[in-house]
Amino acid sequence: MNAHAQVWDRWPTELDWRPMAPQLRTVRLLGMGGRMLLLLAAALIPLTVLLGLDGLWIALGAVAVLAAVRAVVIARAVRAWGYAEREQDLLVRHGILFRQLSIVPYGRIQLVDLKAGPIERTFGLTTVEIRTAAPGTVTEVPGLDPGAASELRDRLAARAAEVREGL
Repeated sequence: MNAHAQVWDRWPTELDWRPMAPQLRTVRLLGMGGRMLLLLAAALIPLTVLLGLDGLWIALGAVAVLAAVRAVVIARAVRAWGYAEREQDLLVRHGILFRQLSIVPYGRIQLVDLKAGPIERTFGLTTVEIRTAAPGTVTEVPGLDPGAASELRDRLAARAAEVREGL
């Protein structure tokens, strides 16, 4: 095994990784569907004008293939999301092809917000947004039940306050 692959094998596995709600997949797919409709409209007009009926079929086919591939990626990507709370920090992991592990020390947390767009609210989901002392740094934990999101926000805020008091 090469050295580059080994770093991902060292992700903390003994932790209680909490997954995102399964409805997050539907929310992400609906968002992707809206973007695909915009892409279709943008491609449909010029291709139909330039190529006639053939341009219509080319645009429909290309967007359908792109949407199918993206739907598979979204379904797998949602399963890859997870978060875990440790004594001194919060870990958030996501990504399949481009993996990312964010470690947020409680002492660096400045603000913890809850947010939910209209599609998320329809499916009963909320995102916890964590801002740290580093400028422009935001870590998100999407796809949580509103109650679980509120509890996580409160725990993170309390732990951040405790760590700052101890400094």
